[in-house]
Amino acid sequence: MSGYRLHRLVVLLAALAIPFLAALALVPFRTDLSTANAALVLVVAVVAVSAVGTRAVGVLAALSAAVWFGVLLTWPYGHFAITDAQDIRTATLLLIVGLIVSQLAVRVRRLEGAVVTGSSYLSRLAATGRLAEDGGSPEAVVEHVRRDLIGLLDLRGCRFAYGSLVGRLPRLEHDGDLWLGLEPGESEAVHWPDRWPDGETELRAVGGGHYYGRFLLDPFPGRRLPSPQARLVAVALAGQAGAALDTSGLAHHG
Repeated sequence: MSGYRLHRLVVLLAALAIPFLAALALVPFRTDLSTANAALVLVVAVVAVSAVGTRAVGVLAALSAAVWFGVLLTWPYGHFAITDAQDIRTATLLLIVGLIVSQLAVRVRRLEGAVVTGSSYLSRLAATGRLAEDGGSPEAVVEHVRRDLIGLLDLRGCRFAYGSLVGRLPRLEHDGDLWLGLEPGESEAVHWPDRWPDGETELRAVGGGHYYGRFLLDPFPGRRLPSPQARLVAVALAGQAGAALDTSGLAHHG
């Protein structure tokens, strides 16, 4: 089992187990603890699970909390048959609030991840810009970008080829799309949907409207494409390399 599938299974089990364990821990105090306070404790358990899971995990945790609230913390104990009208309202509110806060927790976590990712992308672009501004040679900028592309796009390898284009390779375009060219007899270009094609993919370095070379991206076979944001940052990095080559007076091609 892959690490991702194992993590997903563990989180799903936690969505079921943590609300149950929280309710079980409250059993010795259920005669003295109001059902409203017990419901608040279970909401906290739902938030804790949602903070590390998906929206579906949050829904599962909220449902689990509502069920175990009814079984363990309301009369008749040990049965999912709530007889008190106030307890029914509390259970309903627990489910509704649990669903709402679980989705909010997932959204906040994703927004935090987006902020961290965006900061990482900006730092990559800034580092390349500083290298060029500090007088780094065009070759040093190209090498810096080459190494950066491997990490950014999660590649197996990457190399830079100076000079004119040889052969027809899939190409990462300026808009981040992966272009496969024209198929025989077709009038429209084909764009790869969600995975890297076999073999190398080119990312051209253009500066001042001139072509200087291309980064040849070597992805892991069958690997899914990185996010559109990551691909756009890769295009911007290649543009920085092209701009550095353009200022060097290197002969351009095309």
